[in-house]
Amino acid sequence: MSFAENCTAVVNALSEIKIVPVLVLDDVKSGLKMCEILVECGLPAAEITFRTAAAGEVIREAAKAFPQLYIGAGTILNVRDLERAFLAGARFAVAPGFNPTVVKAAVANEWAFAPGVCTPSEVEQAMELGCRFLKFFPAEAAGGVKMVSSLIAPYKHLGVKFMPTGGITTANVAAYLAVKEIVAVGGTWLGKSAEIQAGNWEAIRATVTAAVELKNNL
Repeated sequence: MSFAENCTAVVNALSEIKIVPVLVLDDVKSGLKMCEILVECGLPAAEITFRTAAAGEVIREAAKAFPQLYIGAGTILNVRDLERAFLAGARFAVAPGFNPTVVKAAVANEWAFAPGVCTPSEVEQAMELGCRFLKFFPAEAAGGVKMVSSLIAPYKHLGVKFMPTGGITTANVAAYLAVKEIVAVGGTWLGKSAEIQAGNWEAIRATVTAAVELKNNL
């Protein structure tokens, strides 16, 4: 499929999942445990960020162990990590900012990729390169639901879709998902690094279960 078609497939998949846990994982063992909990609790998606050296290996092993898990790669800041992510088995990738070099590499390889934006100028630059699936980051710090709604307004007729991430919690997730052009949100409150490192799996499981109940009731 083309870049556009692959991005559309991701948008369709994430629109069913709604909340994508954003994970910073230090090792494969804890990463697989976290993925196991997501699958068991009925939240079959994860954005595994390239903020640690283990990210590529975690994606590779998780993709093999949990084929039902819709795995994305986050914090993609360069072409090298973009390639590593998709070769490892990522279904999509996102970045905190708009880097034309990375976007062009994703388009050339037909890899579903959402660059990060928080201004109209960035939206238009991303669209010029063929992107219609964008990450709004940092969501709350950049103005929250009011800002992303204003950002969407001039472009909604062009079919642009967004996945806001950053500062989203159980208190505001419903407001984000109520916006038609928002297909999903990045769940930064799920699987926090400190809890994963401490092995607080029951607490994590409870948080994930609550998130599933919340999205099912929207």
